[in-house]
Amino acid sequence: MTTPAVRIGALLPTREMAILDVFSITPLLDFARRAESLGYDSLWTGDSLTARTRLDPFVVLSAVSSVTLSIGLGTAALTASLRHPLLGANMVTSLDHASGGGRLTLGLGAGFPMPESEDEFTNLGVPFTGRVGRLDETVRYWKTTWSARSSDVRAHEGKLWRQDGLDRLAAPATAGGPPLWLASSDTPKVLARVAKLYDGWLPFLPTTSAYSAAWGQVQDLAGEAGREGAVTPALYATLNINPDADKAKTALDDYLQGYYGRPLEVMSTFQAYGWGSADDCAEWIAGYVEAGARHIIIRIGSLDPGDQLEQLAADVLPAVRRLGVAL
Repeated sequence: MTTPAVRIGALLPTREMAILDVFSITPLLDFARRAESLGYDSLWTGDSLTARTRLDPFVVLSAVSSVTLSIGLGTAALTASLRHPLLGANMVTSLDHASGGGRLTLGLGAGFPMPESEDEFTNLGVPFTGRVGRLDETVRYWKTTWSARSSDVRAHEGKLWRQDGLDRLAAPATAGGPPLWLASSDTPKVLARVAKLYDGWLPFLPTTSAYSAAWGQVQDLAGEAGREGAVTPALYATLNINPDADKAKTALDDYLQGYYGRPLEVMSTFQAYGWGSADDCAEWIAGYVEAGARHIIIRIGSLDPGDQLEQLAADVLPAVRRLGVAL
């Protein structure tokens, strides 16, 4: 069996702009053009109104699609439950068409378990409790909507929503709709949800051993559900490159204090962080590739990520891709 190629994406610095209180679409478009010219496979953006403020992901990705040719586009991650699924389905369909079809992947999150995330749900009148079930039902709703024109099933019947006539909505450019990945951890319930419902798994696990064990479980469960090979193994990882590892670590800690209000010591207990020279970072990512990851989304841990975007492309991406070919 041929090993799937390793794809590498970059996170657009929408949150970094908010931290600096400098909002402009122009730097994001410049970043996107550079990433495509440097050979990145995909571009991603996060989603938050008040918890970790940034520009709207649908607007950002639509703008990015207009200045790039074929690079993949995605959300990492979209808090889909903050939008009514009927509205959300049409927004995704519209973006799929705006970007030319086939470029879009949606990483979806239920909502980060932090007080500021709960406040965000409250501000929008959406219950924070039950958010996991709300997300899964949203995914089922969307999949029904996007296949309604070619299926006998034209209504969604769920616990939270019931909707007839879904075939009246515009059909996405991508048959069946864009792939839907679950941005998540590695608990047994999460892995079961990934295997049964989602098209990809987007964790941020802090160790390669945890990743390998969880990915093995996803594969087994997907096989049992008749979905062998249906789930893309991805990874959300944060890097800071500097030949001086201590300086890279300090810069990363400063970045996280601004991003989350929490230090690296805390965040690294449950998220994936790498730092040091380009060789160090390439070796660190390679460990996840050996553990099964095939689409790496890199968040550059710096409020000025431009220079590191170049370094990653020159020194890290080729090494990781060569590993993928050799496996």
